[in-house]
Amino acid sequence: MQFSQHGQYTIEHQDNILIVDAAGPFNDETAKHYHQDITQLINELSGEAWGSLVTFHGNSIFTPDAEQQLIETTRYRQERGMIAIAVVITNSAYADIQQMQLQRIYRQCRIDFHVFSEVSRAKSWLNQFITRRQDKG
Repeated sequence: MQFSQHGQYTIEHQDNILIVDAAGPFNDETAKHYHQDITQLINELSGEAWGSLVTFHGNSIFTPDAEQQLIETTRYRQERGMIAIAVVITNSAYADIQQMQLQRIYRQCRIDFHVFSEVSRAKSWLNQFITRRQDKG
């Protein structure tokens, strides 16, 4: 799942977390491929609540079309049990812009999210969030 001139990503799931590792710019083409790949993997998750851990390496800025596609992808994931997103931004000269774009996407979708600078902290927050939500029933 690599589209180097458009950005690249990998997606996998571990237990109740969907792990996305992304690099490079996200344009409309990359966002569409990402949506297709996400829909296939979500079907493998159990019916329980789950979260996403997304790590962006470098300058992963979204085009306006990609941003709109990511809103649709986020809503699709929510409809299928995603309750929170932990984002990690690394080695980016544009981290403030990336964070602003992600805030726009996730706030429009009304999903709980938090931005981190370390994967271990992001994963810990996400696991705790999911556990608390499951305990509340």
